[in-house]
Amino acid sequence: MKIREAEKNDLLISTDKTKLDIPFIHNYLSNESYWAKNIPIDVVKKSIEGSFCFGLYDKEKQFGFARVITDHATFGYLADVFITEEYRGKGLSKWLMMEIMKHPHLQGFRRWMLATRDAHGLYKQFGFEPLDKPESIMGFRPFAEYPPVNS
Repeated sequence: MKIREAEKNDLLISTDKTKLDIPFIHNYLSNESYWAKNIPIDVVKKSIEGSFCFGLYDKEKQFGFARVITDHATFGYLADVFITEEYRGKGLSKWLMMEIMKHPHLQGFRRWMLATRDAHGLYKQFGFEPLDKPESIMGFRPFAEYPPVNS
């Protein structure tokens, strides 16, 4: 797939996986996120390999990330969306979402899904709503959290 990039005020959003700073992404997910505490780096690497990814950069320094788990035809699951603290409050999450939702390889889906504890207002701007028929959606959760890594 062709790499797409968008620039704004010397910042960059790119779908080029070779630019991704895997240790940075792992550190954020494992130590700062509420949804992936203690996630092993091998799991992060595997999740990136199997997803359509977006990195946010200030020059060469990565400060944000998102990935879409998709078949590129009917369904997309938005996951691991984050912007580091120092870059928040500048409209960058909204810019990221605009780039994701207009990406040509992510069009025509019958359904998008995501899970969030605290960003409902952001996602609502892009058409996300509570499930219309939650009684028809099921899930399987073998464990709630990744176990802490023993040092």
